[in-house]
Amino acid sequence: MATLPSTDPAARDAVPELCRIVRLGTVPYREAWDLQVEIADRVRRGLTPDTLLLLEHPHTYTRGRLSPDTHLASRGAEIVETDRGGLITYHGPGQLVAYPIVRLRGRGGPHWYVRTLEQVISNSLVEFGLATSTVDGLTGVWTADGRRKLAAIGVKIAGGVAYHGFAINVRADLSMFDAIIPCGIADRGVTSVAAELSGRAELLTVDTIADAVARHFCTAFGFKPTPDETGQ
Repeated sequence: MATLPSTDPAARDAVPELCRIVRLGTVPYREAWDLQVEIADRVRRGLTPDTLLLLEHPHTYTRGRLSPDTHLASRGAEIVETDRGGLITYHGPGQLVAYPIVRLRGRGGPHWYVRTLEQVISNSLVEFGLATSTVDGLTGVWTADGRRKLAAIGVKIAGGVAYHGFAINVRADLSMFDAIIPCGIADRGVTSVAAELSGRAELLTVDTIADAVARHFCTAFGFKPTPDETGQ
């Protein structure tokens, strides 16, 4: 069972400037969802700092609140109905999943938040020499030509605290997307960082992308990171 490391009550006064970076390895989707809800409540009450969870999921298809009620061939993956925004997407090994659990009051609204997450993803991937773009009217981060999706975003905001987040296809099995219309977008493809940087793919891991994401996330939000449960 994934658990959040305990927080020193003395740190509560510094909550606005701290962000806890927690690396969880591979966690089942429902377990990570329950953990997010728990942390969101603690963040809302000022009992723990804003938090960034970094992890992978086993093969999972998730339906957002706007997903049509249609049959889905699971291909052996778990299917989960979620409370996040957006439509259906896939999570699985080789994909970095980032769940920021942050207070938005005094920072910006939902549109600002999603655009900021897109910038965090783009800035992170640029470190590896991958040019990216955003597409007007579509959420997420795409290849430079806007034809193939690299990262999907789906969030929920409750009581001024955002949770759920984004997923970057680092070395994901792209064939798993064949069973769905990812995020309801039928006229564009899905790709991975490794596929786009095939000549340097051996240098790419979920952990190396996670390092970049943690840095750029803290920079974008003005956070001071605190060590995760591994002491890194």
